Amino acid sequence: MYRVTVCLLLLLVTGTVTESSADDAKKAEATEVKLKDLTLKIPATWKSKPSASRMRLATYTIPAAKGDSDSGELTVFNFAGGGGDVGANISRWVDQFSGDGRTSKVTKGKAGNNDYYFANIAGTYRKPVGPPILRKTEAAPGYRMAGVILVLQGKGVYYLKLAGPDATIKAQAEAFRKSFGGNSEGESEYEL
Repeated sequence: MYRVTVCLLLLLVTGTVTESSADDAKKAEATEVKLKDLTLKIPATWKSKPSASRMRLATYTIPAAKGDSDSGELTVFNFAGGGGDVGANISRWVDQFSGDGRTSKVTKGKAGNNDYYFANIAGTYRKPVGPPILRKTEAAPGYRMAGVILVLQGKGVYYLKLAGPDATIKAQAEAFRKSFGGNSEGESEYEL
């Protein structure tokens, strides 16, 4: 009887460890995705979905963090001609949040030989609702955006926007940076 009990306990422990290891491995997996001249490493938990706009190169749903009811969303854009000035684009992202209680910080870093600008904005997001052409929004308090302007030398400018509930975006911040080759330790503050 003792031997059977020990064997059952070992099976339970082994099964739990294996399941946990499998979950950890799945979280660590990333798939390379090529979008024009940009290659991203997308975590296995981020799910591709059809883009709502022809201007988007890709759209991904980001799983909600524990306690958040909404998921996050990553959108990737590339515009012919570059898409405008870095400061103007970041200011536009900042303005997507109501002024009351809004926080924002912009840093500049390197992803390989390419410069990137990382905007971290939090507060009440003016969340787009319905078709983009209608420009309708609804107030979404407690949201965060991590927006990146990635300048690929000689190949164009890419805009990556990760937006969603604060805890969800915070939980994915490092995976987001890794997706395009960024590193928070190498970033310095950037003034608009």
